[in-house]
Amino acid sequence: MTFSAKEMIKQRKSVRTFDGKTLSDEDRKNLESYIQVLTNPFDVPVEFRLLDAKEHQLSSPVIVGEHTYLAAKVKRERNYEIAFGYSFEKACLYAKSLGIGTVILAASLSRSAFEEAMNVQEDEVLPTASPVGYPAEKRSIRENLMRKGMKSDERIAFGELFFEGSFDKPLTEEAAGEYAQALEMTRLSPSATNKQPWRAVVDGSRVHFYEQKTLKDSALGDIQKVDVGIALCHFDLVMEENGASGRFLFEAPQIKMPENVYYIATYERVG
Repeated sequence: MTFSAKEMIKQRKSVRTFDGKTLSDEDRKNLESYIQVLTNPFDVPVEFRLLDAKEHQLSSPVIVGEHTYLAAKVKRERNYEIAFGYSFEKACLYAKSLGIGTVILAASLSRSAFEEAMNVQEDEVLPTASPVGYPAEKRSIRENLMRKGMKSDERIAFGELFFEGSFDKPLTEEAAGEYAQALEMTRLSPSATNKQPWRAVVDGSRVHFYEQKTLKDSALGDIQKVDVGIALCHFDLVMEENGASGRFLFEAPQIKMPENVYYIATYERVG
C-alpha cells in the first residue's frame, strides 16, 4: 500500500466544489497508474478510467469546477456491489493521498453520458463515478446546504453499529481489542445519503459484516452493498496497516439477525 489508510480515512471529506484547475500531469499519471492495477479481495474485476468532462459531456448538478471524472464499471456477478465499493473507495483514498478531492456520486450524474463514455455493456453496470480535482478554498453555498441536510459529518455511535457475539450485545471499543481501530475507521465510511448501512458482529477471530437495508434496489443493483464494500475496504486496509493478515469468507454464522439486516461477508484473522 502506498499511503496510510488511517490518515487518509480521517482526513478525507467529500468534495463538491473544485478550484477549476486541471490535474497536474504528475498527479494524473500517478492516479491512472494506480487504478490500472487496483484489485479487491473478492476477485471481481473493476474497470476504471479517467474521463474528460468536456469531451464526453459529463456533468453533475451538485458539482462545481470539475474537469475530470473517475468512472468505473463492473460485470453483474457474485459480490459485484461489494467489490465495486471496495475498489472505488481504495481509489478515492489514494487520490486523497495525492491531494485530489473526490465525492462518490450515484444518482446525481449524467448517467447515460457516463455509460456511453465507459462503453457499458448489457451485463455490466456503472454504479458510481466521482469528479477528481483540487478542492476550492471555500465550499459553495449549495454544498454547505447539502452537507447540513445530510448531516454529513455525523456518524452513528460505535455501539449501535458493532456488536459482540450477537446483535443483543453492543460492542465497546475496549472489548473490540485489536479490531477497535479498524472498526472505528469503518464507522467513518461515506455512504449514500449518509445512511451508514454497515453492521458488524465480532465473534472471536472473525468479524461478520451485515447490511442494514433502508433503500430499495435499483437498476444498478443494491447501492447499499456498494456502501458496505466501502466499509469493508476501510476495515481491511486498516487491519493490514496494523500488521494483521486476514481473508474474507462467505459463511453466514448462526446469529439471529434483526429485521431488514442481511449477512454480507466475514473477515477471518489468519495471522
